[in-house]
Amino acid sequence: MKEYPRIVYMGTPRLSSYILEGLINEGYNIIGVVTQEDRPVGRKGIMTPPPVKETALKYDIPVFQVKKIRDDYSFVEEKKPDLIITCAYGQLVPQGLLNIPPLGCINVHGSLLPKYRGASPIQQALINGDEESGVTIMEMIFQMDAGKMFHKKVVDVLVDDNYDSLSEKIKKIGLEALLEMLPEYIEKKSQKIDFGEEQDESLVTKCGKITKEQEHLSLDYTKEQFINWIRGLSEHPGGYVLLDNQVFKILKAKIHSSKVTGKVGEIVQADKNGLILQLKDGQIALLEVQKQGKNKMDYKSFVNGNRELVGKIVC
Repeated sequence: MKEYPRIVYMGTPRLSSYILEGLINEGYNIIGVVTQEDRPVGRKGIMTPPPVKETALKYDIPVFQVKKIRDDYSFVEEKKPDLIITCAYGQLVPQGLLNIPPLGCINVHGSLLPKYRGASPIQQALINGDEESGVTIMEMIFQMDAGKMFHKKVVDVLVDDNYDSLSEKIKKIGLEALLEMLPEYIEKKSQKIDFGEEQDESLVTKCGKITKEQEHLSLDYTKEQFINWIRGLSEHPGGYVLLDNQVFKILKAKIHSSKVTGKVGEIVQADKNGLILQLKDGQIALLEVQKQGKNKMDYKSFVNGNRELVGKIVC
């Protein structure tokens, strides 16, 4: 029977839990998991564990949660892993932790590096209207997403993809790419054979975390930009405008044209045939929306329950 190295896994969101479960199902020896702390979720603020924690506990794998990993990584030191694998952990891993495993540390990153180093690669691909995205399996060093690249996998980005649907694609090819390269990686690292491709620093682009301010959709955007921001933020956290001084999330929309025009930000049509918003260079049809404190709904349901929308200005 093949003996796998001892692995500590680091990750937080649902995408990362899929990768973790895939490794477990393939028989890899996951001896511990590091994830972010439980956080309050929803209007009631119910303390909720990260998906990676839920997956680890499902398989009786020890879990370590810490507010700042740079302040305490004793759990990893005690576990003495041969290898660390990360995917969307959410914090920069300190050099002292990177030095622990003899086989090094590898990361599943949701972009085709060196494009989109940073915290929001999947969102940025949509926001920028890219036609392809992908994953890179890379070496972790003490610099954000700057290590050697071991394997890449590409996926098409369709016009109706949003953050949720593209994340589904990314997690699947991410697991595929990781499982394809791990045997070679373990073999070469065990023999101290250096491999991997350096990133071209001249091609680097970076992306930070999406801010609360960026969730507020700007009326300065063109209609294409407006649609792409909706895609990049949907369904969570959801891009929004203000309607009647309340948060009004736009979760799905498409470009539209009609003879009726209005001021920028004006709702020019609201009936069974469409909920149409005027922008500076044209119009978009709102297909799925969510009023503050309410559930999401299609535009017909929203129009039926909200009269006198035509002429209102969003901001």
